[in-house]
Parts: sequence; C-alpha cells; structure tokens
Amino acid sequence: MFRRLFGGGGEAPPESPYALAPERAGRGGMYTLRAMGDTRVLAAEDAAAAGDWAGVKRALEPFDLGREHGVVGIVAMVDGVQDWIGRAIEEDEEHRAAAQLISGVRHIHWGWEARTDAQAVHVTQEQWRVFHERLHVAEELLLAAAEARPDWVSPWRQLLTSGRGMSLGADVNEARLDAALRRDPLDVSSHIEWVSQLQPRWGGEPGAALAFARAAVARAPHGHRMGRLIADAHIEEWVESSHGDCLETPAVQAELREAADRSILHPAYERRPGWQGDFNTFAMALHLAGERHTVRRVFQALDGAYTGWNYLADAEKVFAAHHRRA
Repeated sequence: MFRRLFGGGGEAPPESPYALAPERAGRGGMYTLRAMGDTRVLAAEDAAAAGDWAGVKRALEPFDLGREHGVVGIVAMVDGVQDWIGRAIEEDEEHRAAAQLISGVRHIHWGWEARTDAQAVHVTQEQWRVFHERLHVAEELLLAAAEARPDWVSPWRQLLTSGRGMSLGADVNEARLDAALRRDPLDVSSHIEWVSQLQPRWGGEPGAALAFARAAVARAPHGHRMGRLIADAHIEEWVESSHGDCLETPAVQAELREAADRSILHPAYERRPGWQGDFNTFAMALHLAGERHTVRRVFQALDGAYTGWNYLADAEKVFAAHHRRA
C-alpha cells in the first residue's frame, strides 16, 4: 500500500520524491498529466512500450496491482502490449497473474479501440466482431487472474467493464460487483464503473446512478476519494440529458461543493499518484454546474494538471480558461 504522500484540504503539498516534472511549455501553465504524475509509473509505461517485461515488473514493484487500477491501466493502454505480454504469461510462472491482469485490461482497451466511441447504430458488423472477440479473450484472462489471486479486486473490477461491453446481463454484472466489493467495500473504481452501468443508455433506470453514488459516499469516511462519485454521477446525468444545462441549479452546485469538501478538499484526503484525476472530475462537474467558488479552489490545487474531460467539446480550452482565472 502507498504511504501517505501529502495531505488534502487544498493547501500546497510538499513535493513527492516520485513527482514527474510537468511539461508546461506554450500552454499558459496548463499541461496534460502523464503516467499519473509519477516517475515510477512512467518507467513502467516506457518499459511496456519497449516490450521489456522485466522492466515493467521492476517499475511496478512498489504498487499493489490487486487494487491500484490506475497503474495497471497505464501499462495496459500502451499500444503493442498485446504483441508480447503472451510470452510473459507463458514463461513467468511467478508473475503470471500480473501478466494475465495486464493482458486482460489491454484486451478491453484494444476491443474498445476497434469498436470506437461511435453510437451503436454506427458501428459496423466487422467492428462488433473484433470488439467481442477481444473482450472474450479479456474475460478468460481476467477470470484466470481472479482464480490465481483470490484476494485481488482488480480482475473483478475489470470484468465489470468487459461484462458491460458483452451485454452479459444484470445478474452476471451484479455478481461481479459483489465480488469486487467483498474484497474492498470502498473500491472507488468499481463504484465509478457501476455508476456508468446504471445509466439508461446501458439499461439502467433514471436516477439510479445518483442514488447509488449518494449511498456510497455516505458510507465512506470523510477525506475518502469516494466523494468524487457524486461528480461522476452528475456528469453522467449531463451526458444522458444530451449535454444540456440540467446541472446548473443551486441544489446541484451545493451537492458538488459538499462532496468536494467531504473528499478532495478535506484535510484527510490522501494525494496518491493520480490524485489529479479526482480533482479533474470535480473540476468538470463544477464547470458544468456553473459553480464559481469551489471550482477556483479545485483549479488552484490542480495548478494546470489536465487529465482529460470526456464528452465535452473544446475541453482543453475550457480547462485553460478556468486555470487562468484561478
């Protein structure tokens, strides 16, 4: 597990010994965060790009792969991992489960690359075929990793995504969510994925995701990053509304402020590698809600670190404008 790197509350934290220097050139102080802002994760990413399994293992040694989903995701998103990770599975018995996990997550990303983000009606039969073929491989790998490491949350978390893509149904996916949360009731990534699955576009009922998010945040202690689930749920609600102004209400603004104060701006919040993602989620939700006070504190803490805002046109320009004002 990580030690506490630095505190929350919005104050300027001390520098992490593994902090990755930002590349701000020519962007008004704004920069796109790489490798979760951590030199060790960057080393793992570079080793994966070189097909260096030994280097990947060395770089990932400080991390708990059974729970640190973001670190696994960074390695798995490297193009070409699928070309060499099979050899690691075959030859490295000691670390086979880790290789299966990385390969499984890679096949999920690789499958979605084939499908693209287009609406279902615009996806070709060939794209669907490749998508399902790769997700099927991912399922086999992740189930094998789960069997080898029954204490790990990560395989079950990722099986939620593959199960959604393969339309395996509510019973299967609810069982997988239960399996993940039995291993860690406060696993934020599993909760975020379930907020997505509860959306009407995936067969959920209107309002179900927000109710789920509120209940999860209420169970979490103050200072826990689970508070971001409120921001995730409101962003999803905005997507379902066809990008309207549904969030621009005093009630939504107040709920987002309270969630930020309870989580990312709370003194007990731990800024672990990738903490900027939590802040970016709140930044986007607060922007969409037209909130003008807490959003400044969030951007001040980010100091220009941008992790990408899905669904929003001209997201980088919007982020840059907020960064300048903050």
